[in-house]
Amino acid sequence: MASTWGGMDQAAPARERSARIGVPGSGAGTARGGTLYAAVWSGAGHRAMLVPQAGRSRFGTAVAPGLAHGPPRHAAGAFMQHRSRPAMEPMFITLGVLALVVVLGVSLGVRTVPQGQVWTVERFGAFTRLLQPGLNLMLPLVERVGHKMNVQEIVLDIPEQAVITRDNAAVVVDGIMYYRVLDPAKAAYGAQNLVQALTSMAMTNIRSVIGAMDLDGALSGREEINAKLLVTLDHATAPWGVKVSRVELRKIEPPANLVTAMNMQMTAERERRATVARAMGEREAAVARAEGQKQATVLQAEARLEAAMKDATARERLAEAEARATTVVAQAARDGGTEALRYFIAQKYVDAIGRLAANPSGRTLVIPVETGALAGGIAQAIEAMQLRQP
Repeated sequence: MASTWGGMDQAAPARERSARIGVPGSGAGTARGGTLYAAVWSGAGHRAMLVPQAGRSRFGTAVAPGLAHGPPRHAAGAFMQHRSRPAMEPMFITLGVLALVVVLGVSLGVRTVPQGQVWTVERFGAFTRLLQPGLNLMLPLVERVGHKMNVQEIVLDIPEQAVITRDNAAVVVDGIMYYRVLDPAKAAYGAQNLVQALTSMAMTNIRSVIGAMDLDGALSGREEINAKLLVTLDHATAPWGVKVSRVELRKIEPPANLVTAMNMQMTAERERRATVARAMGEREAAVARAEGQKQATVLQAEARLEAAMKDATARERLAEAEARATTVVAQAARDGGTEALRYFIAQKYVDAIGRLAANPSGRTLVIPVETGALAGGIAQAIEAMQLRQP
């Protein structure tokens, strides 16, 4: 059965088939939008397709204006070229999808952890392992980074707060705390907010420690307070994988009226100490003076005693000398008679008058004895001395 399309006989032999150029408005070829189309046949039993005479086919292949008038084998080759190009498009799409998957896998599966940090890895929401500093690999879309923990030593400011001491004195206290994360897993999942937990714990323990002390003890016992806080906080934060290395109180400030009262108390205390010091100095001075007088009296008594002893010794020796002199005089009197005795008396008399005459304060010398008797005594003494000479 013969059929016609665009004014062409389908029953005609293949070699005699050719494409006719349709003209708009005519039965041989239909014009679409004022464009001339050519019917291209690939052979017997094949379907025909409309190709713009001067333009591109529906597969994007350029068709020369004289293609419809060429031999049938050229039309068949052009049709096979259009059939092979759509088969390569899915291959390019597949390669593009694979490249995108590889890029996403690398970006999601490779993690670089900086020094001083440790990251936790969660698989479907559950903790599995830790990522150490350096290059690490993860399973994309299965594992994700949970928490980024800093394992360096961290300084935490303890906010300022009002604390009441044991003697009901209100003071304002703040401080700092140094801590380090030793177990990142416990620090990440042991507390919901680690910094807030540490801050609250430090503030509570500061109130507890200072509340058990007097104001004077709190102001002067910073080292004791720091030591107690360190022990308490280190023990309390151990379940969170945190090591507290130091706690320092920066400020312990009483209210203004209490500071004024303390200044007055300090002034009074200093005045009292000055008075006591003066009194003690005066007492010590009086004791020292009394001790000095005592020692002086003792020394004077000892000196008088020693002088008396020496005087007595001197008198004894003088008496002995007098006794000896008397003995000698008596012996001389016995041997020489009264003349020797008179000589001794005359010598003593002359010595006494000599001492009286030698006195510088005395201007007048009174001799209460008779001069003639004195001269006779002296003459007798001279005669006695001459009698003793052989």
